[in-house]
Amino acid sequence: MPEQSNDYRVVVFGAGGVGKSSLVLRFVKGTFRDTYIPTVEDTYRQVISCDKSVCTLQITDTTGSHQFPAMQRLSISKGHAFILVYSVTSCQSLEELKPIYQQVLAIKGSVDTIPVMLVGNKSDETQREVETTEGEAQAAAWKCAFMETSAKMNYNVKELFQELLTLEKKRNMSLSIDGKRSGKQKRADKLKGKCSIM
Repeated sequence: MPEQSNDYRVVVFGAGGVGKSSLVLRFVKGTFRDTYIPTVEDTYRQVISCDKSVCTLQITDTTGSHQFPAMQRLSISKGHAFILVYSVTSCQSLEELKPIYQQVLAIKGSVDTIPVMLVGNKSDETQREVETTEGEAQAAAWKCAFMETSAKMNYNVKELFQELLTLEKKRNMSLSIDGKRSGKQKRADKLKGKCSIM
């Protein structure tokens, strides 16, 4: 299938079992499954508004294992934005994001102009190993945005993707495509281009 230039590619990375697929499925389909099914790589598409027109948000849900380094490199090189997911119930899952973040840096050169979100998923769980402050500190060290989510409770899922689109400086994107904008938003749109989710 030929790639369209108006695709906006978001790549989701994280260790196995942190809830990458659950976050993506909750966002795209509004569903949640309790069973864990390992992913090799899945791509989901969602229509969003972008620069006053419509484009496709293409979300790539990557494998949690490190068996496919070439696929990982390709996903990074093609990605426009990155979601790095760990589970608040596992310190190890946060540690496993460090080499992925370094690889994003190595391939993209800098994350200053690339939207990156560090996401602590499973915030509904009581058996925490990673406190919110630790996630915030890691995000600050990486100069990226931070959010805690719960795919199970549908907490901060849509907000996560909207925030990621808000971080995109080159285009004006948003999740809504109802065409209604406030006066302030119209002025902002004149100043720069952006994208949104429908």
